[in-house]
Parts: sequence; C-alpha cells; structure tokens
Amino acid sequence: MKIRLNGQPREVDAGTTLADVLRSLSLSAGVAIVVDRQVIPRSAHASTPVWEGAEIEVIRAVGGG
Repeated sequence: MKIRLNGQPREVDAGTTLADVLRSLSLSAGVAIVVDRQVIPRSAHASTPVWEGAEIEVIRAVGGG
C-alpha cells in the first residue's frame, strides 16, 4: 500500500505499524510521529498500523544551542 513518509511516496506492506516504519529508518527513540496532522504518542507506535494514503512525518529532536 502507498503512504507518504516525510513528503516522499513509499510502499509498505499491509499490517505495517508505526514502529516498523521507524525501524526501516533505523530510528527508535527520541522521535515524534505525526500522522495526518495528529501526534501519535510513543506508547502507541507499536500498536498503530499505517493505512493507505497516510501522511506520516517523523520528527527528530536536534540538539544545539
């Protein structure tokens, strides 16, 4: 199925969760995920499946001054 990940089209398998998406990006902790303009709590990443046409933004905190 097709989704948009950080503005880019991407193909994922049915049943893919937000945690799976993070793993595919080699990310796990310290990120926020916004799906269709809704922030998804970290505690729900493993249990939230993605759906056809979902627009997902992965936001990483960047340290600095």
